[in-house]
Amino acid sequence: MTYAELDANPEAAIAAAIAGDVTGVSVQTSGSTGRPRHALIASSALRASAEASISRLGGAGQWLLALPADRIAGVQVLARSLLAGTTPLRMPSGSFTAAGFVDAARPMLAGASVPCFVSLVPTQVQRILADATAAQLLGEFAAVLIGGAAMSSAEMPRNGIATYGSTETSGGVIYDGIPLDGTEYHLDDEGRILISGPTIFDRYADGGEDETILTDGVRWLRMPDIGAIVHNKLEVIGRADDVIVSGGYKLDPGAVERALKDVADVSDAAVLGVPSDEWGTAVGALIVSATGYRPGRAELREALSGALPRFGVPRAIAFVDDLPRLEGGKLDRVTALEILSADESEGSL
Repeated sequence: MTYAELDANPEAAIAAAIAGDVTGVSVQTSGSTGRPRHALIASSALRASAEASISRLGGAGQWLLALPADRIAGVQVLARSLLAGTTPLRMPSGSFTAAGFVDAARPMLAGASVPCFVSLVPTQVQRILADATAAQLLGEFAAVLIGGAAMSSAEMPRNGIATYGSTETSGGVIYDGIPLDGTEYHLDDEGRILISGPTIFDRYADGGEDETILTDGVRWLRMPDIGAIVHNKLEVIGRADDVIVSGGYKLDPGAVERALKDVADVSDAAVLGVPSDEWGTAVGALIVSATGYRPGRAELREALSGALPRFGVPRAIAFVDDLPRLEGGKLDRVTALEILSADESEGSL
């Protein structure tokens, strides 16, 4: 069986897969928690995901490609475009900027005779919304798919759709908490999210084990996240392995991140567990200041004391200009931990 590589020519590889000329494509995973792997995705899975997405969006249209074409979100933009018989417009190469988005989106929207779509990660959305012209143009898209990381409802643009999935599910298969046609999900006893359907990948290229299980003849992919069903919709709470156990207490990193944003001059934050001789694991926080002001640790502790229990206050803190992220927008946990581990302030809070 032949799985086309995306490195040299993603467009040709995906076209061959959609046409059925190859078994499928080999797509590198994000590697957010360690070594990236290559997921082998069958042509039928790639097509099923693209077709289900087009159906949910109400039909085919013109796409702006603002993500790497050799990662799953970009792969799906190319696949949807092929099925629609259109050619996606590419963003300028290099770092994503609001100005670059304006240069690409303005002529695209002005000349379009069909609905326009774009797939973005939260960091890109935040940069766009910080620029008035870019934000206005973003609002003219028929839909904005946002995935790769969580985004608060307050930051979500009115035409934004929160997508959930992974490389192993051929991209996002749950839109705003509702699965695409053909996809099913349920929660196991631990609250872990399991997904099944025609978009699940075949296997990893390295032949190693994966998180799929077979139940009554149905193959389920065990996702790394914990979820809840709220008003008949899936709500992703966070990664199962993100829960921090410090001094015998369990702590949700998301609660600390929200507290930082609520009580301090913080525009973005990432909270992780870091090794600690005293606590086993301590709370660490990478913080992006909204205005450039970086409060002292005593000041930050005072601000957080009413919002968090004592064991929830970060003991390792590092201020950064931007959170380290992978190409797909997910937090680069390896780099984040390296930054926090280099911080010598543990115990100073």
